[in-house]
Formats: sequence, structure tokens, C-alpha cells
Amino acid sequence: MKILHRVLHPVLICVVLAACSAGDSPTDPGEGGTPSGTRTIKANPSFADDITEIFTRRGCADSNCHGNGAGGLTISTSAAANHARLVNVTSPMSGEVYVIPNDAQNSYLVKKLENRQGSGNGTRMPVSGSALDNVDLTNIKNWINTGAPNN
Repeated sequence: MKILHRVLHPVLICVVLAACSAGDSPTDPGEGGTPSGTRTIKANPSFADDITEIFTRRGCADSNCHGNGAGGLTISTSAAANHARLVNVTSPMSGEVYVIPNDAQNSYLVKKLENRQGSGNGTRMPVSGSALDNVDLTNIKNWINTGAPNN
């Protein structure tokens, strides 16, 4: 019985440790719960499914960010409300349009994400986190450059 215990105990420890480390794989939920294996650059991203997901995952709608209207812009978890607040709407802070359909380069949202907003217009967004990665930034630009549809 002691021999069986000596053999099974280390095996059990290995099984438990293996189960605990399973969360390190690249397809497990990453920051905000999005499986990193499903984040890809899309030619025609959906505002409701892709762009709003970025806003939610990155905390844009949180109370310490645009959830409370910081910078004159309110972002929520409602795709329809966010679209209405962004597309062809002028920022009260900068006087620039947040999202100009078919023109990501000149859209104030992209300028803020790329830290090109100019002096006197705050800092790069998100302020309290790392810059958006290439997948998120490209999807936002692609959405704008395909006309910023409310889809």
C-alpha cells in the first residue's frame, strides 16, 4: 500500500499542476475574456460584433473612462448608441469629427488611438492601458474605411 501511495501521489500532483497550467495556451481568454485565437484582422469588420467588442474588452465603457463621458464622449455597451455618438459627430474637445466614414486617417478616433491628436487634445487612448495592438487598430481602421456602417 505504501508503494502504491508513493507512486500515485506524484502522479496526482503532476495531473493537478498540468490542469492549472492549461490556462497559458494562446487560445485561452486573454485580456477581457476574448479568446486570442479568434482575434483576426477583418476586411469588413462589424461594428456591433467587432468594434464594440474592442471597446468593451479594452474598458472604454468603464466608469473610469468614457462610461462617464470623459473627454466629452460617452461609450456604452450599446452598439447602436456608440455608433450614433461616433460617426459624423464632432468632438466638443477638439472640434474634429470622431469617425469620418471612408477616412480613417483623418478620423479623430484613430488620431487618438495612434497618438496623433495634436497638442492640447489630451493623450493617446486608452490613457490607462497599453496602445491597441495591430489587430484591434487595423479592424477599427478597416471598419471606418469601409464606410463606418452600423452593422
